[in-house]
Amino acid sequence: MNKTLLVIVAAGVIAAGAVSIIMTPSSTTIPIPEPKSSIHSVDNNPRRAVSTIAQNLEAPRAVDIAHDGRIFFIEKIGRLRVILPNGTFVHEPVITIPVAHSQDNGLLGLALHPRFDENHLIYLFYTYESSGKLYNKVLAITEKRNKIISEKVIIENIPGALFNNGGRLKFGPDGKLYISTGDAATPNLSQDTKSLAGKILRVNSDGSIPTDNPFSDSAVYTFGHRNVQGLAWQPTTKQLYATEESGFGTDEINLIRAGRNYGWPSQECNANDRKFESPLFCFNPSIGATGATFNITNADKGDLIIGTLKGYLRVIHLESKIQNNILVGYGSLRDVNYAQDGSLYVVTSNNEEGSAVVKRNDDRILRIMKA
Repeated sequence: MNKTLLVIVAAGVIAAGAVSIIMTPSSTTIPIPEPKSSIHSVDNNPRRAVSTIAQNLEAPRAVDIAHDGRIFFIEKIGRLRVILPNGTFVHEPVITIPVAHSQDNGLLGLALHPRFDENHLIYLFYTYESSGKLYNKVLAITEKRNKIISEKVIIENIPGALFNNGGRLKFGPDGKLYISTGDAATPNLSQDTKSLAGKILRVNSDGSIPTDNPFSDSAVYTFGHRNVQGLAWQPTTKQLYATEESGFGTDEINLIRAGRNYGWPSQECNANDRKFESPLFCFNPSIGATGATFNITNADKGDLIIGTLKGYLRVIHLESKIQNNILVGYGSLRDVNYAQDGSLYVVTSNNEEGSAVVKRNDDRILRIMKA
């Protein structure tokens, strides 16, 4: 586990005596203590362990950092925004998309192409309305000097709803784009491999179908999901892990394997039927698991870091299954991502329905500095 990161955060923001809880499919579920919310940093001093680099935002959902130091993030109402390497917040959005946004839909996902420095491609996942129905799509846009010069639809007509739209976008070590989709509040769609709902999808960066996908001529990579909110690859093994929002108060962390069925809506947490994959971790009551990343500053890179809507950032060592809360006091956390310099960026989103802590004008982007 990255002791340096834990120490600097503990010194600045962690409530003393945070409880570590181990949750596995076979363990007895234990109530998770509510984090203290009175201790937090609010300044933007870059030498502090935790600093606020943008605030007074409107329901930000995801963040990604370019190699040139620019910080891109999205707001659910349809705005893609940027912070320059010198810390300047560009008030005019890079693009504003006319999304359908209410409840749990809107502009939900963001990913920079792995070769963004060369091609300036940015990928966005958002909800739109067509003929009175809600759908989701992925759009690739080309950026130049913080403005959009072209766009291309990567995939569309993904079933949408007021809730359970998924929306996480991540490029894997294989260079493919992975897309999480929710069940669109129609659970049985998750088991239908012909439907794009309730899945993790895998496509080439131009939207074409990889020839090695598990289902012929299909973007579907795995199925049986309710609402995957986090995707992250272990740096050494290159294995994919996903956080999944629960249906009945039980969140999951799953090891993702091509073509596998993750059980929704037939069962959650314990897979008694061998045709379903069992989760590595089950959280009951729900922690509202959201964005995920792996610690890139740790020598063994064995620590999974996840955000939660219940108000804390959690580190999980996958081998020992030891868990610790490393950041509390900022309300609901929607996404977490590393920059190349080892700084950890965290998105808070407190002005949405269902958030743990609601504070007006308190949505922000945080940076946890590497010591």
